[in-house]
Amino acid sequence: MKQAFKYVVLIIGAIVFAYPFLWMFASSLKPELEIGGFSLWSPDFTLQNYRNVLTKIPIGRALLNSIVVSLSTTLTVIVFGSMVGYALARLKFAGNNVLYALILFTMMIPFQLTLIPQYILMVKLRLTDTYLALIAPTMMSAFSIMLFRQYFLGIPQAFIDAARIDGCSDIKILFRVIWPLSRPVVLTVSILTFMTSWNEVLWPLVVVRERSLMTMPQLVTLFTIGGEAESLLGLQLAAATLLALPIIIAYAFFQRYFIESVASSGVKG
Repeated sequence: MKQAFKYVVLIIGAIVFAYPFLWMFASSLKPELEIGGFSLWSPDFTLQNYRNVLTKIPIGRALLNSIVVSLSTTLTVIVFGSMVGYALARLKFAGNNVLYALILFTMMIPFQLTLIPQYILMVKLRLTDTYLALIAPTMMSAFSIMLFRQYFLGIPQAFIDAARIDGCSDIKILFRVIWPLSRPVVLTVSILTFMTSWNEVLWPLVVVRERSLMTMPQLVTLFTIGGEAESLLGLQLAAATLLALPIIIAYAFFQRYFIESVASSGVKG
């Protein structure tokens, strides 16, 4: 009876969680006059809303832009975050703990406070309306540095000493010894960074005005609130579905690795 009760609760929770997404997808396939109801079924399902979205905005180019920006951001955060995390965890130098405390302090500063200084910097460097303006401010992450440092502290020192005896430099130790032992934290940082970068809207709205460089969240936001959707809920839901679809597909493929990485990684020390 206890097992049955648990499954009933989990099924109810799954339905409550999934219903808004299912309703969004089903409503995007309905004619405009049928969207007001709570039913998921309609005898008049149509792809017209998606056709209108694809003809009104360059969603394909925006998808490519989001992929380029998100993958570049994720790669740089992993590389630079792991390098800083390794230095803070394994290299002894003056001010090590002070530097780590300063990095943690930056996590407490709201992004909105640094938005204007970062924008002024992009303008002075003439980087607005470029991919670099979207990628450069997110190449380092204090959260990823914290995760890497704490995980690297749990790796036995014997592995590092053995690599030093074999003549490996710190760079080789990091990428050839530490990285293969740190798959959970690397996957965790990768997934969280990619999702954060993919869903970013405010910063692209500030530094990018060229339509050909806009990311999907930025383009969909301007489409829904800028008047191009003509206040039609079906078009807005279709655009939102296209925005969420790549993340849903990616999660479906990497679900096992995501759960494994979250379950096996944590803050140590």
